[in-house]
Amino acid sequence: MNFTEYQQKARATAKYPVIGHAVIYPTLGLANEAGEVAGKIKKIFRDKDGVIGEAEREALKSELGDVLWYIAQVCTELDISLDEVAEGNIAKLSDRQARGAIKGDGDNR
Repeated sequence: MNFTEYQQKARATAKYPVIGHAVIYPTLGLANEAGEVAGKIKKIFRDKDGVIGEAEREALKSELGDVLWYIAQVCTELDISLDEVAEGNIAKLSDRQARGAIKGDGDNR
């Protein structure tokens, strides 16, 4: 599956309230789901000495899928394709790598 197909199929399942601007709800959902990923990683290190087994991997895959779904909805609400986001991100990172600026701080390095 490619990003365009995913974004279209994910949109067909999007049923959420519009609270103010339509981008608000999926943005809050994205933050929540990203927090769930972080929480699962934290608990792996707290409870399992950092060992990521198959059960943990599957749980993380599910949560990452939820993150992807919300990213797709935010993009759709902003009329941005996931392909544009992916291509722009790789271009930015490739430019930073070519300039030796992968490490460091700031958006415009």
